[in-house]
Amino acid sequence: MIGNRITHRMADGVRVPGTWRHAFICNGGTYFLTDLFIYADGIVDCWDLVTLDEFEKKLRSGWVATSLPDGGSASAHHLGWWTFGEPDTWLTPELLLAEVRDTVDELNGRPDSTGRCLAAVDVFLADRTEENRSAARAAYLAIPETVRHYALGDMDRKDRPLQVLVAGPGGPLPSRPDETVSQKEYDHAVTYFEERDRWRAKARSRVPADGATHSFSPAVKLPHSYPQRALEHPDKRCLRNDYPAPLTLDDVTYPSVAHAYWAESVAEPEARSSVLAAETGARAQTLAAGATRREGWERTRTAVMARLLRAKYEQHPDLAAILLATGDATLIYDDADSGFWGDNGGRGRNWMGRLLELVRSELAADQAHVD
Repeated sequence: MIGNRITHRMADGVRVPGTWRHAFICNGGTYFLTDLFIYADGIVDCWDLVTLDEFEKKLRSGWVATSLPDGGSASAHHLGWWTFGEPDTWLTPELLLAEVRDTVDELNGRPDSTGRCLAAVDVFLADRTEENRSAARAAYLAIPETVRHYALGDMDRKDRPLQVLVAGPGGPLPSRPDETVSQKEYDHAVTYFEERDRWRAKARSRVPADGATHSFSPAVKLPHSYPQRALEHPDKRCLRNDYPAPLTLDDVTYPSVAHAYWAESVAEPEARSSVLAAETGARAQTLAAGATRREGWERTRTAVMARLLRAKYEQHPDLAAILLATGDATLIYDDADSGFWGDNGGRGRNWMGRLLELVRSELAADQAHVD
């Protein structure tokens, strides 16, 4: 199961999602506690990138260890050494391989063995033939034993209702062949699944109290542009900080947000005046870069930028309308000089995009209040 353990690797310039789990690798007779990294393309990193077929061979050979010998020597790199004393492990090569295959399915958004079992159960409940029950039982048995308890996501009853359902009245429980299912318990299991289906249907139709998690509008990219003058018919280029849109703050008028930001960043008044008089926002940045930064600037720059953006769009309603027209889209702002402000192909933090989304939300709130 993936849980919250998310990682990735780059392959031919493509980001391949992955996850990891603990494992022991036996190398030179020592058992090293390490991590297996499992990726969506079916590649497993067990101190070497291998395919699933190659990974199975690593399991069969004992390189990836599923049994631990009493008295065996173990190591966790850079942490310590110890000796196994009466070790207990429930994994086998077959179980670990099945879990890894499930993980690859999950990383690709495909039904894993649990999903396939529950789908087979749905088929059986819709048409309760012995053939369909047999298929559901086979699908249940295909789930790795180590994860069957979690199949229903029920921490109280575990997978007992599932076992009862696929066994049927008078049938043996998969986990306890010597225990047969009574008609009463079977009826309770059927009721459990019927109620579960009603709950799932209700959950799917429930609208989150706070609205949608993801935006409905396509993302809007704000690529580099270096406007020298205001456009007669402004477009999304006007959302860039160096767009010529004068703003006045504390009785000082700045040619653009970029001018204001870089003027605020410098410590000396003379340097501030030079930045303010720069021909373009790019030139303002160049001048500021050669001056001394204000003390604590990195801790205050985000608040300064938010204030400047609010001023820009409050003082230019036409530009505010263009920002509002982006709806709830994610705003992706590129900044070649800053991985803090820019998204830069996913390598930056995109703080400028986030602040523009914040200001857009405030503008929408003001508009709603007026209306």
